[in-house]
Amino acid sequence: MDHTRTDWLKTALLALAATCLGAGLVLRLLGNGELASAVWTAGVVPVLIALCAEIVLSLRRGDVGLDVVAALSMGAALVFGETLAASVVAVMYSGGTFLESVAEGRARREMRDLLARVPRSATRHRNGGLQDVPLEAVVAGDRLLIRQGDVVPVDGTVVSEIAYLDASALTGEALPVRLGNGDEAMSGATNAGEAFDLVAARTAGESTYAGIIRLVEEAERSRAPMSRLADRWSLGFLALTVTLALAAWGATGDPIRAVAVLVVATPCPLILAVPVALVAGLSRAARYGVLIKGAAPLEAMAHIRTLIFDKTGTLTDGRPQIVAVDSLGGLQPDEILRLAAALEQGSKHPVAQALVQSALARGLRLPVPQAIRETPGEGVEGQVEGRAVLSGGTGFVAGRLGTDHTPRSALAAGAVLVAVAVDGIMAGHIVMADPLRAEARDVLAGLRQLGATRILLATGDREEVAHRVTEGLGLDAVRAGLTPDLKVALVQEERRNGPVMMVGDGVNDAPALAAADVGVAMGARGAAASAEAADVVLLVDRIDRIGSGLDIARQSRAIAVQSVVAGIGLSVLGMIAAAVGLLTPVEGALLQEVIDVAVILNALRALRIVPQMADRQEAETPMT
Repeated sequence: MDHTRTDWLKTALLALAATCLGAGLVLRLLGNGELASAVWTAGVVPVLIALCAEIVLSLRRGDVGLDVVAALSMGAALVFGETLAASVVAVMYSGGTFLESVAEGRARREMRDLLARVPRSATRHRNGGLQDVPLEAVVAGDRLLIRQGDVVPVDGTVVSEIAYLDASALTGEALPVRLGNGDEAMSGATNAGEAFDLVAARTAGESTYAGIIRLVEEAERSRAPMSRLADRWSLGFLALTVTLALAAWGATGDPIRAVAVLVVATPCPLILAVPVALVAGLSRAARYGVLIKGAAPLEAMAHIRTLIFDKTGTLTDGRPQIVAVDSLGGLQPDEILRLAAALEQGSKHPVAQALVQSALARGLRLPVPQAIRETPGEGVEGQVEGRAVLSGGTGFVAGRLGTDHTPRSALAAGAVLVAVAVDGIMAGHIVMADPLRAEARDVLAGLRQLGATRILLATGDREEVAHRVTEGLGLDAVRAGLTPDLKVALVQEERRNGPVMMVGDGVNDAPALAAADVGVAMGARGAAASAEAADVVLLVDRIDRIGSGLDIARQSRAIAVQSVVAGIGLSVLGMIAAAVGLLTPVEGALLQEVIDVAVILNALRALRIVPQMADRQEAETPMT
């Protein structure tokens, strides 16, 4: 049964039960007690039938919950002529399930908003004009027009001078992001500026937003281990309830005492508070750009004490940046960079793309290169504005020039040296490196404050590079030169000390992400394989969101446990009061209704969680 039909049934049952309760009270006041009893019974029976059907379905799944107590209390009240109490229980039970449905609906609101924003078509440039085409028709290489207010339909590259994108629905970033010509745009963001052109990098089904939608749907279908644990706890509570009811009946000979005990225990906050609090936590985490695939990973995150980070693209930016441009002749550094970047436009190598982006960011004009010849993994040669330009590794360029030029020996570990020659003469070197993320130190310190006892680095890079880049981070261990299988072995080794979270972004991290108790993928720029293997996907390229996710998970679980303990404690006190005759069945039912409403409202506090690192995140978010 889908959510819409279920919600409609819960609404109808509540309306019927409440109407019959009100009508019966009016008839009782008018002195027609028998007709009032019949009306109350008419309102109880449909609720009892629906409840029994739900119990049968639960038993087929192997679940035994406190719905049994609700059925016993309504049935016993009818048998012993307490039709008013039965009617109150029916309203209470149907009202509780209705309130639970409303609460879960509110908690899932942000996730449903993601689904509602899925674009169905795109505007494509074709033969000098524009045409609206189904989203399925868009292929890589298509040039699309993204109008103001449009949702970007596919991942692609901006080919206009400037674009402003609002990615708040995906990442939680409050301010629009400014993109320039050549920048990558993520599907699912909204155009907050003027219309711009986008060249599709992949189809809609392969794009970021489609992957996010699949993760959302998977998250909504999940059920937390804590909820299953709650079902097991409910067996003990059910036994206690029945035992106390029978004891009260046996000790006094009054079956109404048993009815009062049953109604005050129905329904249990245990089956209401847990799912509401955890689903609210999922929704809240999504607002901060942390997409958790379900309630099970959310609960697992609450127990994490050991974190293992990949290096490239996780602790580091993952994109080489220019550290310096050294001129060896008469050309200025910017001219060396301009000529090299113009030539590198013809290459798809990551270093080449980084050179192009750096040159554009500096406002350098890049002419179209001619006669390009690329030696894969070595370098590129060609003509730029009539000049012969060579760009690549020092060995490649020196070999083409026929010289024995040796690069400087003081190059820092992990840096990349790009040699540039112009018209047969070595012009200079461009020094590039993959720097540590600006927020890395503060994030790791914040994770310590959140209870992380061990933080490790796991990388395939050389040991000297790993130690050099992470110097001063205060890591508990640095493991370098790891292949994917060795990363898995490290995760398994650390799991002996408690639950482990693995954070990575590459295809080589996917096995370790799957092996960890909680795998976290850098979804903004990471590989699809890592996002599929992970339990959590960061929708914004910032590792400080890991702290937000952990904090929200812990607070959500704490709220759920708090609601359960308080609700059951109050229910037990009410049951004892009913057993000794201090509460009538009607009074007990009303008391339990108050308890259920209170615990659900308390569980909804998870929607207002503000993680400890949130203020820092917002302060550090650059204005672009």
